[in-house]
Amino acid sequence: MSYRTPLETRLAKKTTKAIVDFGMIEDGDRVMVGLSGGKDSWALLQVLDVLRQRAPIRFTLVAVNVDSGYEGYQHQQLAEACAARGWEFHHESTTIGSVIDDKLDPGATPCSLCARLRRGVLYRMADQVGATKIALGHHLDDFVETVLLNLFFAGALKAMPARLVSDNARYVVIRPLVYVTEAEARAYCKEQALPIIGCCCPVCGDLGLQRQRVKRLIFELEREHPAIKSSMIKALGNVMPRHLLDRRLNPVPELRQAALTSLDDFADVPADVPLIPLMLGRS
Repeated sequence: MSYRTPLETRLAKKTTKAIVDFGMIEDGDRVMVGLSGGKDSWALLQVLDVLRQRAPIRFTLVAVNVDSGYEGYQHQQLAEACAARGWEFHHESTTIGSVIDDKLDPGATPCSLCARLRRGVLYRMADQVGATKIALGHHLDDFVETVLLNLFFAGALKAMPARLVSDNARYVVIRPLVYVTEAEARAYCKEQALPIIGCCCPVCGDLGLQRQRVKRLIFELEREHPAIKSSMIKALGNVMPRHLLDRRLNPVPELRQAALTSLDDFADVPADVPLIPLMLGRS
């Protein structure tokens, strides 16, 4: 079986690389794809189905849609599109929208709270459908935008993991589109005639949101430096802790001196004997 178009070939190769690099999918997995109806989740479901038919391992797919309860959301289109392509589909209606309205402070944006609430529903549905992995449609642009959002507004140097194990070790969340750009996902959806359904949240389209501001910043930088996003995603896998200011990574001088003193105590130990077990044994 060959890929149908050059674009599909490119997406399949990038997604395969992500799966291999981060050990995302294993033989026998049942992968639950969070299908919102947006371009990213549609592209993810489509390319995973293509890879499923070619992969040397066996895994199955199930699409799950979480309806936040906003008026006008057309989840039936998702069900019809999945049925037409032979994809298993499950829908869950929630009151997330009204919960957000009750809990959110005036003027605050709901995206972060909405994501946390939806994640809880996805965990519950993973149990219901017997999923071993939960696949989300975050792409390369989401990763690099999140880095800048945390850097500029949260005082933290972090993005999002390509593979995440939940705190209780029960669920594994994967993001196979980490090397795929937003433009590629959009073009792939159009090429495959997938029915994109927009979010009905009343504030998601607000260009004043911090993520939209960061998106515009990257767009402007990309005009002068076309490879800037590729450089940023590469940087996330090329971290140099000694060149950062986190004292958990770089101890204060007193602690460093204490460490050096401990090493002096083992000056007579042969070079082929590992020092760490000896030092741990002394402590």
